[in-house]
Amino acid sequence: MTRNYEAVIGLECHCQLLTNSKLFCSCSTKFGEAPNINTCPVCLGLPGALPVLNRVAVTMAVKAALGLNCKVNLESQWARKNYFYPDLPKGYQISQYDRPLAQHGFIEIFVDGNHKKIGVQRIHMEEDAGKSLHEGFPDSGRNTYLDFNRSGVPLIEIVTDPDIRSSAEAYDYLARLKQILEFLEVCDGNMEEGSLRCDANVSVRKAGDSKFGTRTELKNINSFRFVQKAIDYEVERQIDVIEGGGRVVQETRLWNSAEDRTVPMRSKEEAHDYRYFPDPDLPLLVVDSEWIRTTDRSMPELPESRRRRFIKEYALSEYDAGVLTATRALAEFFEETAGLSGQPKIAANWIMGDLLRFYKDSNADLKDLSESPVSPKMLTEMIALVEKGTISGKIAKTVLEEMYKTGRQAQQIIEEQGLIQISDTGEIEKIVDKVIEENPKSVEQYRAGKTGTLGFFVGQVMKATGGRANPQAVNDLLRKKLAG
Repeated sequence: MTRNYEAVIGLECHCQLLTNSKLFCSCSTKFGEAPNINTCPVCLGLPGALPVLNRVAVTMAVKAALGLNCKVNLESQWARKNYFYPDLPKGYQISQYDRPLAQHGFIEIFVDGNHKKIGVQRIHMEEDAGKSLHEGFPDSGRNTYLDFNRSGVPLIEIVTDPDIRSSAEAYDYLARLKQILEFLEVCDGNMEEGSLRCDANVSVRKAGDSKFGTRTELKNINSFRFVQKAIDYEVERQIDVIEGGGRVVQETRLWNSAEDRTVPMRSKEEAHDYRYFPDPDLPLLVVDSEWIRTTDRSMPELPESRRRRFIKEYALSEYDAGVLTATRALAEFFEETAGLSGQPKIAANWIMGDLLRFYKDSNADLKDLSESPVSPKMLTEMIALVEKGTISGKIAKTVLEEMYKTGRQAQQIIEEQGLIQISDTGEIEKIVDKVIEENPKSVEQYRAGKTGTLGFFVGQVMKATGGRANPQAVNDLLRKKLAG
């Protein structure tokens, strides 16, 4: 709520499906290839070329629909969306309009301590357009080059109901959407490469009003944080316009991240401007109800369900379960480690506290955790060495870091570097006696009541043993000796 106004927000997300080939031809979808390498008569829109539907793309789209709690329509229809743009070679885009693949779903978000369902109005399939590459500046001459590698790449467009009321809700919706699509392995969510693109429809109205205000569309924003900032700016801009006696104009605006503001792009098109009509080259898309059920059974456990199960089955906190279900690879890594070690909480602590830090420091992607140099079996073996007292918890941190860097086993590292924990109380006692003898003033302070100096003695013993002394034995012996 801002200045007694309420924001009304809906999101449209274009998500590229992780197929190897395009939606209606066999050209590769690989990102980063030389311009116009992955093209053919079909995706270039040459006369006489006919589209042939990619079944894998349909399967992925249905998985996404089921993951977002949608009803999959047994029949949907391809339509031509007509508009002129230099990188749209056919002069139209094959999409779906009034008969989409799926409808009436939802995503549950959690903002400010509250759960809320954001309705998913529809999911439809479509092909992507090409890409325009601009060189130079408008006032000094500019060249535009066209790359059609992306033309025909399969997309799903996911459209929400106007249920979102703040930029924070929009951010959480996008984060959960990305997480679900990644768990299903239907979209990698890479906004930098354009495989997830978001448009936001934003309007404001007086608090308590039921009638919608005039909306603007914020187009092709390339990060969740920018989506949040663009919505906040646009809400304030529209309120300023209304409060100043003006009228909000329906238009498409772009987010200028350099200036932190939205700028006009064009007047907003309506559906009739695209002159949708059924594509005569493509029959109805018909999916069998049994095939939908088979697809549903093949899907992995989704993040929300897995999070709840981790809390119940492994007695994890809600925070820990949330962290460990951030990606499918991370959830599976934890679950395998917990199963092998039989100590889920200890496994969770090592994964969240150290392993994730190594990944963050090396800028590695958590989706690649299945290829980690430290496998669940290796981590389990290291945990067992700590539990047996072979190494201390402190030494284990050094060992795990070396395991991550080299891919070597914990036992091998411990033996090569002489890191086995000293648990022989006789050997530790000799070192304790020496430390006490060398620090008479600190002994006097301890015995005078400054028991905080115990930490100093422990540090000296650990330093003398290279951190290998059993910490419990060190503490017990020091207290006994210092007590006099």
